[in-house]
Amino acid sequence: MNKIEVNPSPDINKTGREPGRKKQKRKSRRTVRPVLYLLVAIAAVAVVVAAYQLPVMRIYGSSMKPTLTEGDIVVSVTGTKFETGDVVLVNNGSKILVRRIIAKAGEWVNIDARGIVYVNNRRINEPYVSEMALGECDIELPYQVPDNTVFVMGDHRKTSIDSRNTSVGCIKTDDIAGKIIFRAWPITKTGAIS
Repeated sequence: MNKIEVNPSPDINKTGREPGRKKQKRKSRRTVRPVLYLLVAIAAVAVVVAAYQLPVMRIYGSSMKPTLTEGDIVVSVTGTKFETGDVVLVNNGSKILVRRIIAKAGEWVNIDARGIVYVNNRRINEPYVSEMALGECDIELPYQVPDNTVFVMGDHRKTSIDSRNTSVGCIKTDDIAGKIIFRAWPITKTGAIS
């Protein structure tokens, strides 16, 4: 005997729903794609802004000890007003130096033989310096800071080459690349920089 296979008739309810599901999937894709594109664009803009407005730098050398040590990772901010005491990034030829602003244009800087710093004949409070030293100073003291410049020094006074030395000198305000505001690494020392 021959067997005849009979296909069951398609369920009307099933066929009625299938095209609706496909339409809904297409509609969902059309909604999700623009949202994903928008999120990717926002992330890209955030990366660009962070790179130019909040540069992240790694510290090399010992000129800012004990405030910053080699290997620290810091976050800086660009385009801010810079004040005396700020730790700044300085463009110095092909290098970027990290130094602290000690005095501004027009102010008088004097450093005695023990390394104590005076600005306009007043000793400045420097709790960030662990060891005072005159360092490599080849400028004539007292020294008046020229217009449109700042006088900068490293916190590790014995070894830092800074405005006390004519090889660096006073820094043009246009050459200040940013102010260091935060140490991100190492985790145990994370926090604001002052």
